[in-house]
Amino acid sequence: MRIIFRVLPWLILLVAGYFFISKKFSINTSVESKHQLLVEKIEAMGKLELVRYQISDVIEHKNKTDFLPEASVLLIVKAEAVGCVDLTKITREDIKVEADTAVVNLPQPEICYVKIDHESSRVYDTKMAYFREAKLVDEAYKAAEQKISSEVKKSDILAQTKTNASSVLKPIIEGLGYKNVRLTFN
Repeated sequence: MRIIFRVLPWLILLVAGYFFISKKFSINTSVESKHQLLVEKIEAMGKLELVRYQISDVIEHKNKTDFLPEASVLLIVKAEAVGCVDLTKITREDIKVEADTAVVNLPQPEICYVKIDHESSRVYDTKMAYFREAKLVDEAYKAAEQKISSEVKKSDILAQTKTNASSVLKPIIEGLGYKNVRLTFN
């Protein structure tokens, strides 16, 4: 019993000291963000997105200089391209109705956007980049975006957009009671 009374104060002091020191020297991390959002522009949209291409590009981008070793980066870039028809360009003159026939003259399809999906894209390898790695990766992404945009323009995305416009809009117009529906593109 004597041993307990001798050890108990030391044990209490040790536990109290542990709690005091852990509270005093603990590292508390808190994150605080303050936002002040401002809507800068509100824009009416009328583009009907009709086709989406998902694209992958493997790019090896090199940067050659006279006094530094050749730096290179290997990327797998994921992107998407969307074809659409801008319905805001349709005027009253573009729609002709006669009895049970409707003729709608649609604007030419266009490529709404081509954008890189940075979350799905990956940097697989960098060689000799060191302090210029961020610039090299940025250059590679820009080169990939230019190449993807030029390849999308060469593809059949606009023809596919026309086909999809017919298959999407025709049933809608037929649902309005027109038996004969003809869609043309000016």
